[in-house]
Amino acid sequence: MSVRSAAPALAAALLFGASTPLAKTLTGALSPILLAGLLYLGSGFGLAGVLLARRLTRKSGEAAQPRPAIPRREIPWLLGAILVGGVAGPALLMTGLTQIGAAPASLLLNVEGVLTALIAWIVFKENADRQIVLGMIAIVAGGILLSWQPGAATLSPGALLILGACGCWAVDNNLTRKVSSNDAVLIACLKGLVAGACNTGFALAAGSTLPGALPFVSAMVIGFAGYGVSLALFVIALRHLGTARTGAYFSVAPLFGVVIAFLLWPEIPNVLFWLAAALMALGVWLHLRERHEHEHTHEPTEHTHAHRHDEHHQHEHDFPWDGKEPHVHAHQHTPIVHKHPHYPDIHHRHSH
Repeated sequence: MSVRSAAPALAAALLFGASTPLAKTLTGALSPILLAGLLYLGSGFGLAGVLLARRLTRKSGEAAQPRPAIPRREIPWLLGAILVGGVAGPALLMTGLTQIGAAPASLLLNVEGVLTALIAWIVFKENADRQIVLGMIAIVAGGILLSWQPGAATLSPGALLILGACGCWAVDNNLTRKVSSNDAVLIACLKGLVAGACNTGFALAAGSTLPGALPFVSAMVIGFAGYGVSLALFVIALRHLGTARTGAYFSVAPLFGVVIAFLLWPEIPNVLFWLAAALMALGVWLHLRERHEHEHTHEPTEHTHAHRHDEHHQHEHDFPWDGKEPHVHAHQHTPIVHKHPHYPDIHHRHSH
């Protein structure tokens, strides 16, 4: 169960980690803010194509029960995530990168995972036992070793801007968790379109010009995979794992990025790389072997997500249903008290 639940988060980390060295090949052809904007636009337009293809290929029997829209009460959470993580975060990062080198920036970006977990644990009261905390520490320590340079993480104005970006993304991750039961592709599409339009608009207003066809298309394709598909998988992971655990798995993205960079620009890994890889592997292993089990109460609630009729989903349908699972529709949960292993997913956000 753990490996299957962690797979979306690790796949998201792989795609996002791979996008960094691939995007680096475009830095000479585009300004940093324009590149960020095109990457997000690529994710938004690419996922919009996925949504359109899904609608066009929907079977006639499914047309009577389309995927529900995001509930109105959850829209403020989504707008907050888009503005904080999609607009403010990249703007702070790109501004900071003009004042600080790539290596110290990479070192500082490891703060995102820590801040994400702290907000989840302190503000949103997400459960965390000793094993999860130790796993997070191991993963973050591996990230620090991976990008370590002596004296790199000084608190210069550029470093403070990057720390601000990490804070924005940590808030974004926790706000996105509040809407993670909805269509992950739709959420990622909206974030990509809004963030991409804003950052591209900022870049063009600052004097940047659109690049030629090849770098333009390359940025859009990299953005679709590394930002769009990755974000959709991240949302799915939030749904099943909660914020802190998803953030921890996603923190291994730099390791995947370094491996891809070694493939693009062959280089013999140094000792720090292997130590970092070992620490990150230890952290992932600690998370995968977690077993959290106790008697808990499910409060009555109503939400929408893909589900099967398991022990948490015993309900009737007020529309024609062909019996196929999983399926998506708004459904209600009645109060239930039981005991089984679980994560802080969308059905287990209870206090301890």
